[in-house]
Amino acid sequence: MRSGISARYAPVGLMTGLALVMPFKPEPGGLLLEPEIKIFREFLKRRGLRNTREREIIVRAIFSRYDHFDVDQLYLSLKKKGGVSKPSIYRTIPLLIEAGLITEVFLEDGHMHYEHIYGREHHSHFRCRNCRKIVEFHDPRLDEIERELGARHGFTTEGHKMEIYGLCSSCAAKSE
Repeated sequence: MRSGISARYAPVGLMTGLALVMPFKPEPGGLLLEPEIKIFREFLKRRGLRNTREREIIVRAIFSRYDHFDVDQLYLSLKKKGGVSKPSIYRTIPLLIEAGLITEVFLEDGHMHYEHIYGREHHSHFRCRNCRKIVEFHDPRLDEIERELGARHGFTTEGHKMEIYGLCSSCAAKSE
């Protein structure tokens, strides 16, 4: 799914470890969360599902962070606040994916990591195999290649995921 750039996100962010460096932060009271919350509530209503207290807590927690995350990280951050079960997180994640709000990004250490996609420019990732640094990037040439390859093979493309593995400059310098 492709979407335009939201005013609250930088077009390209830099990941250090698993903490995304972004110039825009939510305002106190979570005012910037409202579009995502509204979209999720409407999605649940269309599907005939209830918006439970746990789902609301989970969605607010996900969209108040700016990093790639996994279920365990999310659960540990919510466990401190109480009242959210790990199964509820596992049941909510696929709904958020189907609603077009988050996506699976990569599998690491045996579990999936996710990131926001609503309001963000489509991007790809460089991943350092050593320190796990992640750098997000966008290059319009990749979109052109995607369309050309799709046409060549009889596909109407809808998007792509790209991860480029290697060593960041710091780790490469240390290994020499």
